[in-house]
Amino acid sequence: MKGLYCKPGGSEAEPKFVIQETTLPEDLGNHQVRVQVKACGLSPLDLKLLEDVGIQRDLIPVGREVAGVVLQVGSKVSFFQPEDEVVGILPLDSPSSGLCDTIDIDEHYLVQKPEKLSSVCVAGALRDGLCAYTALHTQAHMAAGHTLLVMDGASSFGLMCIQLACYHGVKVLTTSHSPQKHTFLEQLRPSVARVIPVYNGSSDLLPVVLEETGSLGVDIVIDSGVCLQEEEGPDDVKLLPHKHDIISVLGVGGHWITSHQDLQLDPPDCRLLHLKSASVSFLNPEVWTASSAQQGRYLHILKDIVEKMSAGVLRPQPEEAIPLYEATVAMETVQRHQKKKAVIQL
Repeated sequence: MKGLYCKPGGSEAEPKFVIQETTLPEDLGNHQVRVQVKACGLSPLDLKLLEDVGIQRDLIPVGREVAGVVLQVGSKVSFFQPEDEVVGILPLDSPSSGLCDTIDIDEHYLVQKPEKLSSVCVAGALRDGLCAYTALHTQAHMAAGHTLLVMDGASSFGLMCIQLACYHGVKVLTTSHSPQKHTFLEQLRPSVARVIPVYNGSSDLLPVVLEETGSLGVDIVIDSGVCLQEEEGPDDVKLLPHKHDIISVLGVGGHWITSHQDLQLDPPDCRLLHLKSASVSFLNPEVWTASSAQQGRYLHILKDIVEKMSAGVLRPQPEEAIPLYEATVAMETVQRHQKKKAVIQL
């Protein structure tokens, strides 16, 4: 049985991805489920995070968002039985690669997959759905009547945020990073209140947001990265909002949910946040599997996400399935951020 693994490079070297032979133990743990994997989503590997939590290995398993069919269950498993279709995210310290034909996983990391939902679709979108759910419900405490600004709404994560917010009666504003993405966002149903272009060199972010909110600002901002310094850089960096712009568009008591790990706030930034009684939350979806403190809540979230996908409330952008023999090249592309995500069909 083969799986995809990462060989971390040095401080400067890029990590290498290799296919390795692996085996499963003969006996299942009491609460473990043996799953035949049908599809696996590939997301960038955060080697710094793994190092921070003390996970250091010569070969790091790659591919954690999995969908498959239960083959066998442990003696104390109560949630599943053989032939159940399941979906889940392998924990950070999982010894198995999600690209193996068969994996063993604790039952508390899996939920039932609705029959009408394809394995490729759910494996490709589960992580983005979890991020959107965590940002809007857990951190921002979204409620009907709130106003939300989603940066780069045409991204897979941004699209999940928009659809989830619209479902709950939230007024949504978003930014577009190209004319094609602008057109795509304007044609979304349910529709967003305003699409703000940021690709033409000058951003009208603040005046447009103030116009749409009666000069009150938005209740929630979700970014896809932040520009910390006003300086020249790559094109993708130039499209990112400056941290001061984000703070400026926040209303009183607003929530800023950021994916930027190394965010630095200067005293004037903190002063402005203090005046607005606003908060900054860091979005790290790994906390759900890194700690078992809220395992039941995590499973409820996963179940709700797949049910909303099945019902058409969440409609992720379709990912073209890639065969296993192209997994190494696909993962290298994802790790360099040349592509947001890839889905391998087994």
